[in-house]
Amino acid sequence: MRRLALVILFIATVFAVASCEREEFITPIKDHHALPHCVKPNYLKEGDRVALISPSYFTPMENVEKTADVLRSWGLVPVIGPNVGKLYAGKYAGTVEERVSDIRWALNDTSIKAIICNRGGYGTIQLIDQLSLGEWGAHPKWLVGFSDITTLHGLLTRAGVMSIHGTMSSFLAADGTDTTSTLMRDLLMGRVPRYEVPAHPQNIEGRASGILVGGNLCTFAPNLGTQADATLGRNLILFIEEVGESMHNIDRQFNILAMNGVLDRCKGVVLGEFDGCGSEFSYESIEAMLRQYIEKYNIPLLCGFPAGHGDVNLPLVMGAPVTIDVRGDGATLQFDIVGQQQAVNTTNITAPVSSPVATRMILAGKSE
Repeated sequence: MRRLALVILFIATVFAVASCEREEFITPIKDHHALPHCVKPNYLKEGDRVALISPSYFTPMENVEKTADVLRSWGLVPVIGPNVGKLYAGKYAGTVEERVSDIRWALNDTSIKAIICNRGGYGTIQLIDQLSLGEWGAHPKWLVGFSDITTLHGLLTRAGVMSIHGTMSSFLAADGTDTTSTLMRDLLMGRVPRYEVPAHPQNIEGRASGILVGGNLCTFAPNLGTQADATLGRNLILFIEEVGESMHNIDRQFNILAMNGVLDRCKGVVLGEFDGCGSEFSYESIEAMLRQYIEKYNIPLLCGFPAGHGDVNLPLVMGAPVTIDVRGDGATLQFDIVGQQQAVNTTNITAPVSSPVATRMILAGKSE
């Protein structure tokens, strides 16, 4: 009888442990206080080394070399990642291992003060679990990119390091002297923009402060629940943009954020560009479609901020404290970080003649 009782106890213990393991596996993250305070990397100075890496799709070496020339004209020293130029499976800039190797090299080399990604496209979701958050945050330095690089911004925010949602090598190579590029250069060197944005018919007035998170919507939403999930906080300013997506997919991805409680934790929302996106519904615009959800939360909404896949892609500091002030006559977006503040009126910024939208979308990889 005693032996039977021990056998029953053993079986019950095994099932209990298995049950706990299953529960731990499927239980969503509930700690919404997990977003750390993000440190600001040091601004760059003349002679600093800047790494060029390709975490997503392949970039022609011609673009990388042209970008290196642009960086030299800024007084910086470009260093091209060892695996840049490789091609895998017809699209990727190398295997997962090769792309991770270049990221780890750029993060760990303390002589490198900033990292500029060459291109977006697709592939960073494959890298989420390849490096620990400790590796991402060990040597704080600026990382620049957008589109598929949204995932890396999430990882850095979770690791406690600010980063720059901004133009990449494929775009720098096309010009390098346009306002989008020079504002990113200025930000890297300590001139922090204070944006003045014209009024938009879908704006919701109000003032709010919080931590800026987000990026490309269809890249950002799938990261929920992973270590790249940058929504784990209660004082968020959410920024999103898109390119080449249908209205219904934008609606779907935005609802995923809402159903996971992200909008409950937002103090405000900033909508960037929605280039080449669908119009299959009768909404006046994508901004109008999304406003119907946002207005339920009684938070300010700033529409039409020129960042994303358009010809004007103004830099944003992700993980930074930011204040938006949306009024009837316009809006402001300012970063509450140390640096030389410079006013930037977005109304006066024009697209570079040498870089039409269609070409830029192809270079980013999202439209392919």
